Formats: sequence, C-alpha cells, structure tokens
Amino acid sequence: MKFQIEDVTVYFPYDNIYPEQYAYMLELKRALDAKGHCLLEMPTGTGKTIALLSLITSYTLSNPKTPLKLIYCTRTVHEMEKTLAELKLLHDYQLRHLGPQARILALGLSSRKNLCVNPRVIAKENRDSVDAACRKLTATWVRALAAENPDVPTCEFFEQFERAGPAAVLPPGVYTLQDLRAFGKEKGWCPYFLARHMVQFANVVVYSYQYLLDPKVAGIISKEMQKESVVVFDEAHNIDNVCIEALSVSVRRQTLEGARRNLNKMRQEIDRFKATDAGRLRAEYNRLVDGLAQRGNLPISDTWLANPALPDDILKEAVPGNIRRAEHFLHVLRRLVQYLEGRLETENVEKEGPIGFVASINTHAGIDQKTLKFCYDRLHSLMLTLEITDTDEFLHIQTICDFATLVGTYTRGFSIIIEPFDERMPHIPDPVLQLSCHDASLAIKPVFERFQSVVITSGTLSPIDLYPRLLNFNPVVSRSFTMSLTRDCICPMVLTRGSDQLPVSTKFDMRSDLGVVRNYGRLLLEMVSVVPDGIVCFFVSYSYMDGIVNSWNETGILKEIMQHKLVFIETQDVVETTLALDNYRKACDCGRGAVFFSVARGKVAEGIDFDRHYGRLVIMFGVPFQYTLSKILLARLEYLRDTFQIKEGDFLTFDALRQAAQCVGRVIRSKADYGMMIFADKRYSRHDKRSKLPGWILSHLRDAHLNLSTDMALHIAREFLRKMAQPYDKAGGSGRKTLLSQEDLEKMSDRIVEEMLY
Repeated sequence: MKFQIEDVTVYFPYDNIYPEQYAYMLELKRALDAKGHCLLEMPTGTGKTIALLSLITSYTLSNPKTPLKLIYCTRTVHEMEKTLAELKLLHDYQLRHLGPQARILALGLSSRKNLCVNPRVIAKENRDSVDAACRKLTATWVRALAAENPDVPTCEFFEQFERAGPAAVLPPGVYTLQDLRAFGKEKGWCPYFLARHMVQFANVVVYSYQYLLDPKVAGIISKEMQKESVVVFDEAHNIDNVCIEALSVSVRRQTLEGARRNLNKMRQEIDRFKATDAGRLRAEYNRLVDGLAQRGNLPISDTWLANPALPDDILKEAVPGNIRRAEHFLHVLRRLVQYLEGRLETENVEKEGPIGFVASINTHAGIDQKTLKFCYDRLHSLMLTLEITDTDEFLHIQTICDFATLVGTYTRGFSIIIEPFDERMPHIPDPVLQLSCHDASLAIKPVFERFQSVVITSGTLSPIDLYPRLLNFNPVVSRSFTMSLTRDCICPMVLTRGSDQLPVSTKFDMRSDLGVVRNYGRLLLEMVSVVPDGIVCFFVSYSYMDGIVNSWNETGILKEIMQHKLVFIETQDVVETTLALDNYRKACDCGRGAVFFSVARGKVAEGIDFDRHYGRLVIMFGVPFQYTLSKILLARLEYLRDTFQIKEGDFLTFDALRQAAQCVGRVIRSKADYGMMIFADKRYSRHDKRSKLPGWILSHLRDAHLNLSTDMALHIAREFLRKMAQPYDKAGGSGRKTLLSQEDLEKMSDRIVEEMLY
C-alpha cells in the first residue's frame, strides 16, 4: 500500500498497517524533519523494523536533493539478516511502483569470520585467528614478497579484488551476508574487503553496534560516513551497557605474561631489522616526529583497530621523544607491565581514579600521562614497521596499550578497581585489574554529535525519561506506544504466594527457603498440566537455577513435571544451548510439549523468540537484579548518583525490570499470537517496581491479577486459554480497528489517529 504522511509518500509492502505503526512513522518523521534524536518504545511483534525502513527510505525518495543514508545497528548477526530480509521485500515493492529511480544499494557488514570465502582462512576456530590468518595473506609486505617469490601464499580472492581496482563495485540491490559471499565467489573477489569498500557508497548499511560505539572499530569502519545520516539502534534497551563495555578493559596475570612474551618477540624482530634493514626503523622515527596523522592512509588490508580515545588535534602533535625509537618504546612498555604486575600483588580490594593512578605510574615507573596517551598508536606504528601479521598472538600487548591510552586520556567517568579474587570463589586467587567506565555517554557522544538523527528504539525502554539522563542527550521526540489489540491476547499476572499462602520471592534471605523452592516447583507443575505446547521459565542467575533444579530433582517435583512435558536447560556453553533449543522446538512441534529453563541476561533472554506454540506461558522466577556486591557496579552507582542525580535504588530497579520485561516479551511476537506472563515474586506487587514495566504490559495487567496464589493463577490460566480458543475478527470490527487498509488511512484525519492511540 502507499499513503501520504504530510509531504512524504510512504511505500509500505503489506496490504494493511497497524495503527501503532502509522503513529510510529508520524513521530519518526517529526524527528527527521527537526534533524534531531528520538527515543521510541514500541511493543514487540508490532512490525517496528518494517515501519522504520519504510519511512526512512520513503523520506529519502521524497527528498532526492538531500539523500539520507540509513545506518541500522543491530545486536546480533541473526537480527541483521532479519532486517535485510525485510528490506529486500520493501525494495522489491518500491521498484514495482517507482521503477529504476527507487534503486538503492544496501548491505550488511560483519567480521571476516562471517564474510570470508577463503577455505584456508575460514577453517580457523575463532574471530581473532581468522583476522590474523587473513592478514598473513593480504598484508602489503606479504604481497610484495609474493611478487618476487611465487611460493609465498596469498589470497586469490583479495588479489583479484585489488586487480579489479575501481571496477570492483556492487551493483545496486539489497545484499545479505549470504548474498555477499555468493557474489564474491562468483566474481572471485573478497566479499569482506568489497563490503568495507562499498560501505561509504551504500544508501543503507546494517551492522553491529560495535562498529559505531567501540571507538577502536568505529575509527576505521565508520569514519567515512556523512553527517546526513540517520542512525538507528534497534533493540536498544541495553545500549548504556554496550557503551560502557566498549571503553572498559580488564588486565589479568595471563594478560601480563602474554604481554611479556610479545615484548620479547618484538625485541628479537627489532634486533633483526637493525642488522638487515636499519633504514626502515630510521624512516619510522622521522615519520613520528611529524606526528601520527602523517602516517597517511594505509592500504585497506593493513588497517588496524583505530585509537580508542584520541581526538584528531592530538594526532597532529609529535610523538613524545622518549618513545620515538622502537627500543625505547619497548622499555617504557616493560616498565608499565612491571608496574601493573606489582599492583596485582595485592591482598585487598583497591579502588582509584584515573588521575591518582596516572600520578602513581609516573612516580613508580617514570611514565608520564602524555606518553601513556600515545601508547596505542605507537604500538600500531611499530607493528606495521616490524611487519607483524599474526596479530592474534599480540592481543595481550594490545590490551595493555589500550588500557594505557584510556587511562592517559580520560580524567573522569572511570575507576581503576583491583580485586585479588572473585568474591564468589574467595579461596581461588585470581587477581584482576579493571579499568571500568561508568559513563555511557562517553562512547555514544561522538555519534550524537556527528549524525543528523539518532533513533533509539526497543520494546522495553521504560521508564523512558531515564535514557536521556544516562546517555546525556536531548531527544526531540520521546514516545511510548501501546498495542492495539482485537482481543486481550496478553495475560500478565503477579503471583505473590503459593497455594499454602506462603510468600514467594528470590530475595537473598528467602531464596533458599524450602517453602519458596517447593512453591515455585508446585507452580510450574500445576502449569505444565494445564498449558499446552511450550513453557519458558527464566531464573535470576545460573547458580540459582542449578540450585533450584537440584532441589526439585531431590524432592521428585522434576520427575512429575517430566511426565507432562520434556525439560530443556540453557547452559553457559553456546553449542549445548543451541542443541537444547532445537530439541525444545522439536518437542513443541510434535505435540509432546516442553519446558525451557533459561536465565535472565543470558543469550536466550536477549535474542531468541518463542513465538506461537513455542511459548504459550513464560514464568519469571524472581526479580533479576544485578549482583549488588560487585565493586564495579557499586562504583558505577556512586558515579550516577554524583553526576546525574540518579538514586541507586532507582537505577537497580530500572535495570532489573528492563531485563524482566525483555524476558517475558519473548512470548508475544505478533498480534495473532497469544501468551501468558507470570511474574512470580511478591516484590512485583509493589507499585514502585511494577510501574517500571513497559506500558503495553501494564495496560493488560488488571488489578485482579496483582496478588495471586498458585491456585488462583491456575484458574485464570484455564479461563484465558478457553477464551483464546474462540474465533475472532482479525481486523477488529467492533469500533476500534487494529488493521488499517489504504482506504481507512485516506478517510482518517490525524485527529482520529491520535484518538486511536491514546
């Protein structure tokens, strides 16, 4: 269908549109017109992705003079593929209506591991080894050697891509990772470098958050992007954590031992070069006098992770004299490693700010702040000079230099925390020194400043007013949408006590109480006997799940559950979990029914959908608070309180409830779907906790469902399932329309749309 939103003709590839999709597009258009940033919360399963893609591509088609580039960030490769599949459908529809003028180039960009087609390289087990294997075949000095000696192995795909030169381009179209690999094989070009090259010319780029938020990666991949871009962060409820992880570094004993090995290897290389090619080291010295920016644009195959922190003006300075010569720089790094080894030999937990830490390094190791700042780039320069290709072996020294640069650059928003052992296993010494970032706005600030519009969207952004404070920006539009339904297909319940009227909770003083464990087991047992197909249970942590499943096994509850449905469990091993999920789906498909035990904040809670019969009920056992004794969390809470006036309790509750909402939101993935959510903890009945759930869940949570015992919940579940079995009108005949056709939209004025949504 096609329709007008003010001056934009929107091309939408389906015959009907949900009212909330229409309202979502209206708000999004306002933000694009205002050239500002926006926060939009839209319930899961209401077609958020296609609404975003349709509006932004149609907006560009309506304003051909100022084309907007769309940078769409997802969290997983699976989500990236889903987005590109939707875009393909939309693009075909636009081509049918508009012909060649609607042509665009859209592609996904991922790591070498997901795009490489060279069988020798792709055989490596992890990402770092694949990257290093690729460098061994494509670095400029390797290729120069190969030109003289045909026995030196190179990558034929990269060679052909280089030979094609300016002719190596992607024709317009929408390319998933699979399409890029197929195209690369057919042409004999390397898909990874082709995609990297084409990113700057593409109209739509879909890639991972890290490519924009992690300064090391963003510095090489995203520096070409123009200001007239719309950046979309999809499923962005955890965006503050992603920003923090991008600027945090942890150093363990293994890191320091590895760094020492790296330094010895580099020492040998320097000696070798001194004997055979001293001019190369001299040339590097002269280049460093001119400043780092003078090293020019490197060939694409030699580019390294960019600097984690340095602004451009510093790159024009000369590198400090004491680290210009390669051997002097190695001495500085040795002193730094030695200093860090000394700091790890501690018996107590230590916490320090960056300023104090840098002063201490200066006193004990004689390395000043400016030298620390340049460590990362100086290392990069040295590794290029020494022609090192097995970069996966040099990760340790990179970590140390990354740490040094961050400590030398930022004076606030960070803490250095040294812990002699993990609190959960105090008898095993495992010292760790962590540079932890507390301020999420540091990593995302360049994105807000550089791009015209940034859209942060997810199914759970409640309370929505906390995100602008955490990320330190002013959105021009901030809206939360509800779900328009023809029938109440979501049934949330808060269960506060078992059938014996004992309260249930995972509070620390109650969680190991046998009464609570028994009541949780009874709740699940009653539900498996009533609810058909799949049931998903979420626990607050792996250790709690292990403990409770063991207790159920000893008391025979697990055996009784198994008589109704099969039980599958998520573990910390990705392969085991994938296998368990596949078998869970098989059990649901064949009608046997199954229960899946999972953990909040785990892999399953974040990205796996339990739509249709794979999830008819989800039970959240407890409130998934973070481990509140964690030193890093305590330091972050203190920073949030002092800087943004966010109280500790508020932040912890907000964080726990966005995880809980994320878990239960897995069960409903479209409007034809139906499912029940049970929040099994007495704390959910308190208003301050409950009110932080997303509006689309709260609007279905009736007062009568707020303080239930197991038998009451069972009765409600039976009634709900009976009601869901009745036929219903999908378009919503009685007064409120939940599916709008093109004619409906033409008849409607904006006033009616507003009424439908509020």
